[in-house]
Amino acid sequence: MIKEKNRKWSFLMLATVILMGILSVMAVKMLKSSNSEALKSSKIEFFGMNTYITFTAYGTNAEKALQEAEEKMSELEQVWSVTEEGSEIYRVNHSNGEPVTVSEQTAEVIDYAISMAKDTDGALEPTIYPILRAWGFTTGENQVPENTKIQELINQIGYKKISLTGNQIRLQQGTELDLGAVGKGYAGDLVIEVLKEQGITSALLDIGGNIQAIGTRPDGTDWQLGIRNPYGEGTLGTLFVADKAVVTSGNYERYFVGEDGKEYGHIIDPETGYPVENDLAAMTIIAEEGKQGDALSTAMYVKGLEGAISYWKAHQDFEMIAVTDKGEIYLTEEIADDFTLSNTFGNLEIHVIKK
Repeated sequence: MIKEKNRKWSFLMLATVILMGILSVMAVKMLKSSNSEALKSSKIEFFGMNTYITFTAYGTNAEKALQEAEEKMSELEQVWSVTEEGSEIYRVNHSNGEPVTVSEQTAEVIDYAISMAKDTDGALEPTIYPILRAWGFTTGENQVPENTKIQELINQIGYKKISLTGNQIRLQQGTELDLGAVGKGYAGDLVIEVLKEQGITSALLDIGGNIQAIGTRPDGTDWQLGIRNPYGEGTLGTLFVADKAVVTSGNYERYFVGEDGKEYGHIIDPETGYPVENDLAAMTIIAEEGKQGDALSTAMYVKGLEGAISYWKAHQDFEMIAVTDKGEIYLTEEIADDFTLSNTFGNLEIHVIKK
């Protein structure tokens, strides 16, 4: 009787061990399958907002999420385009001083551009479009305008010439609005909202060089972003980030050579009407949101090194990497350990900006 009970007990123990083994194997397979789905990536490339765009997302719903992200970008481009006759910005610019009612999203991005213009003392100027057009940066027909023409156009620009009340905007006669310095970043923020609504927790957006990251890479490590060399080809260094926007500005990106043999860049100093000429070769901003990174990369580049450092010390709600025309690098202390120079530029001097 005792032997029979022992045999039954042994059988039950063996069956339990086997069952636990089977369950363990199934759990491992399910975990591997789950991890595999989480690591599954989808990528979409298209042309929009006058630039090349690449979105990469990870997860089971990535493909559908990216389709909705592209649709969102297309929707915003149709509304914010300066040249499309049906866009809200086009209507505002051709209103002859009359008030125009715009959508809530357009009112919000205009309001943000105005607030950043005020905060940067006009270094960011959302009404710079007429001067950009005079230089040919919006048409591709580059030229050096007559100084008298530039002075005439300077009188037509200025964020104080914009009146925004609720969803109604009015521009002074001759003033034109261009969201180029904030539009891509603001659009990226709205696209990120779309992706997150679809359950995406890991993604990388490249909107014409404006980089915006959702979370980390699927394996939990930081994204590794190459910072372009402003002096020529190659990569200046690598920046490690997570859940941030990284935006770089510099006149090396778009310029033309005039008949005088001089290079003229596309970032205009609103005070002079001429391309920025200061001690900076490039300015990279690391921010929580794309709209801030977009706005500040332009504004800090216009301000120059000293002005940018002063602004950062007064605000300290973003990080920056400033590259001078003399081959020096200035970066804020919070990202000092997150940036490494490439081997080619290992001899450049790095200065850490402290609070």
